[in-house]
Amino acid sequence: MNKSKVKKSVAREWADALIFAVVAASLIRWLILEPFTIPTASMEKSLLVGDFLFVSKMHYGTRFPMTPVQVPLTHQKIWGTDIPSYSDIIQLPYYRLPGFSEVQRNDVVVFNYPVEFQYPTDLKTNYIKRAVGVSGDIMEVKDGELWVNGTVADKPVEMQYSYDVKTNRPLNQQFFKDYGINQESFLTYSDGSGYMVFATENMITNLKNSQVVTSVTKRIQKNGGEAGIFPDGLLFGWNRDNFGPLQVPAKGWTVELTLENVVKYSFPIQKYEGLDNVEIREGELFIDGKKAESYTFKQNYYFMMGDNRHDSLDSRYWGFVPEDHIVGKAWFLWLSLDKYESMFSKIRWSRIFKSID
Repeated sequence: MNKSKVKKSVAREWADALIFAVVAASLIRWLILEPFTIPTASMEKSLLVGDFLFVSKMHYGTRFPMTPVQVPLTHQKIWGTDIPSYSDIIQLPYYRLPGFSEVQRNDVVVFNYPVEFQYPTDLKTNYIKRAVGVSGDIMEVKDGELWVNGTVADKPVEMQYSYDVKTNRPLNQQFFKDYGINQESFLTYSDGSGYMVFATENMITNLKNSQVVTSVTKRIQKNGGEAGIFPDGLLFGWNRDNFGPLQVPAKGWTVELTLENVVKYSFPIQKYEGLDNVEIREGELFIDGKKAESYTFKQNYYFMMGDNRHDSLDSRYWGFVPEDHIVGKAWFLWLSLDKYESMFSKIRWSRIFKSID
């Protein structure tokens, strides 16, 4: 005798649909695409605050979860709370599926912020910058100009610097908006003598033609050490606009651990190479209690910089990005919202479905 099939309740059907949706979304987010929002101005004008984009996991190869015990579709915290969304009781070794390509110089890359050591690697905060240097490259900044391997680097089309702008009368927000400069990209000096402006070369050219602008000066920091510059700005006399030369470590590269190289490379050796016992004593590096005369790197590294060169916390400040911190390639925009506008003007229509170069 055939038994009649028990019909699912409406609640059960909704529960099954919800579970399926969560599983499907989690797989897509892990394997193929992950949404990302631009939170800061470090990549302006290439990417704007309020841009929503998709990050391709396929280009560089999908990275397997290193912290598998976590609430689906979360990152660090459960939505709207300070409750951790994961447990680090299980930590898996780094493994990445084959991708379409390696990270190429000048790719716009999403990665885990390396120096956020309070979280597991794959749950560190996601950052987005341009990979201006890949493994083996020699990085140098001279008077604000980036050099790679002894040659002036290609410039992003809409790269920004900061400038001192002097005027013959006070200016308002609308004036700067007419030149494509939003209200968070200029500051009025306390004495009222002028403005500090973050702008592209094209914007600055247009500003110079204004009758109210009397002078424009690029804010380049001259020679002299700056505290907080990687690996020791004061020791080497490096700053944001005069930096290096510094070679980016590559997998299989052996570096002689001279006094200078211990300063340059001890941090990534200690923090990212998976070693349990690394010490620095009187300018010498010790691994498992033994002095190391040289070291061979186990993974590739990258040098990241923001296109808004004077408003970007990047590799000049915290160093190299290890390969196992790479999340994916910034692929294309699917929405862009201007928080200073309203209604339909809020949507930046020209940026929708724009590819990222």
